Amino acid sequence: MPSHDDEPAIGILMLDSRFPRIPGDIGNRGTWPFPVLYKVVTNASPDHVVHKRAEGLLGDFIIAGQALIDEGVGAITTSCGFLSIFQEELTSSLPVPVVTSSLMQVETINRMLPKGKRAGILTIAASSLSDEHLHHAKVPEDTPIGTTEGGREFTRVILNDEPELDVGLARQDNVEAALKLKEDNPDLGAIVLECTNMTPYARDITKETGLPVFSIETLVTWLHAGLLPRKF
Repeated sequence: MPSHDDEPAIGILMLDSRFPRIPGDIGNRGTWPFPVLYKVVTNASPDHVVHKRAEGLLGDFIIAGQALIDEGVGAITTSCGFLSIFQEELTSSLPVPVVTSSLMQVETINRMLPKGKRAGILTIAASSLSDEHLHHAKVPEDTPIGTTEGGREFTRVILNDEPELDVGLARQDNVEAALKLKEDNPDLGAIVLECTNMTPYARDITKETGLPVFSIETLVTWLHAGLLPRKF
């Protein structure tokens, strides 16, 4: 990871969790080729944020975000795509750019796809991804949604915050869910991974579906590029 003193860091608001943070996961520092600073939001468990819409936690996220700013970060993101519901509140409360969810990419991706194609979402929990979450991320209402719910490993381990993860099974859950999303939607032109823990499987999804795949990693890398443009 670069250590230049003048390189801005990205602040990452983390859920309060214990599940493994494998390479590619937002919570694995080695995922990022630039400096990142982490701040855990106490009591923001995966279950509370995904199934209970992070009820009562907005103030805690704002406080944690300000703490990251005090440490010098140039922008902020979060470790859960379901936190799109806090997008407006966080941007109005914090004085740096904030991207709460990879879902914010859907609208832009739709505009660049060939005519007749559209982006779809792969989420960890379609049963909890509400119209409210999509609205705050500016996702079109008719966007196709696939999910790893019902799989053997991925959704269960992350949402139950289990301490061990079978990476092979988790990878299979993600690939199979993506293939089903493509099969059910012939007009699918790209996939956006809602869950920040899906990034380790993005390459496999692209290989198996033949589609571009966008994630929190693509969004935050783009964000950091704006904070420190390349020198020519």
